[in-house]
Amino acid sequence: MMNIQVLSLFPPMFDGVFQHSIMKKAQDKGAVSLGVVDIREFADNKRQVDDYPFGGGAGMVLKPEPVFNAVESITKGKKPRVILMCPQGERFTQKKAEELAREEELVFICGHYEGYDERIREHLVTDEISIGDFVLTGGELAAMTVIDSVVRLLPGVLGNSDSPVRDSFSTGLLEHPHYTRPANFRDMTVPAVLTSGNHAKIEEWREEQGIKRTLERRPDLFEHVELTAQQKSVLARLKAEK
Repeated sequence: MMNIQVLSLFPPMFDGVFQHSIMKKAQDKGAVSLGVVDIREFADNKRQVDDYPFGGGAGMVLKPEPVFNAVESITKGKKPRVILMCPQGERFTQKKAEELAREEELVFICGHYEGYDERIREHLVTDEISIGDFVLTGGELAAMTVIDSVVRLLPGVLGNSDSPVRDSFSTGLLEHPHYTRPANFRDMTVPAVLTSGNHAKIEEWREEQGIKRTLERRPDLFEHVELTAQQKSVLARLKAEK
């Protein structure tokens, strides 16, 4: 079982996310244990968790004491990955989610205010992660995003074990289009190959459509994926047709 602990100034924000959908199913199946720790409970001085920055400047800075105290209280000598949610961090990707899903324990730190005391970065965390080049009010929403992405990869969490393998970005490319019943909806029909029963042809169609969608929407992904000879042939043909 993976154990995930989140340090937050606003623990109730996680109630809805952790108690519904895949997150709840993952806990019910014993795949993950999720907990949220209130950073304020570990402040030395009347639950004060922030202070003015040395040297002046706008905003308040999250103090080191409550964060160190909180992490030490839940790790108890263990050395899990301690992840700081921060817009300056490494851009989060599916590959990073797959890497984190192999860990037994993860600790996420969610900050607010102007930023973190630098000693938290230097001496406490192992990873800094950003979900994009923008700034949120705090790290909670970003942490929820990363945790959801990691938990769904844990063994037994999703009903179909192939689901995470076929997801967009897991293969390096975008995923193919999906269709379900009815086959004809308001004269909009499902591609005939999907109802043909020819599974070889279906897989061939799906692979081509994934390549086509990546070419149309995220051609930059081709720079980071090693294509098979067949995929290269399909890509060359699609480019020529385009």
